[in-house]
Amino acid sequence: MSGWAPGGALVSTVEVTATTVQRGDVIQLGGRACRVMDLFQLPQGAKRLLFESGELLTIHTRTRLAAVRVQRRR
Repeated sequence: MSGWAPGGALVSTVEVTATTVQRGDVIQLGGRACRVMDLFQLPQGAKRLLFESGELLTIHTRTRLAAVRVQRRR
């Protein structure tokens, strides 16, 4: 799914893994939308995500999550 957001940004739903997650991705967790503020690489391909709320989530190489990604129009 994709659509246009105000300001000319393209919004799309993507599946993210420890390899593909990016800063700015919005992940739905427990009914709350959490925006990824920072990423930390961990051993064996895992990543620790820091959300704007200050919460942390560790995802492993097999973790699959749905996220909303905003891509700026150029």
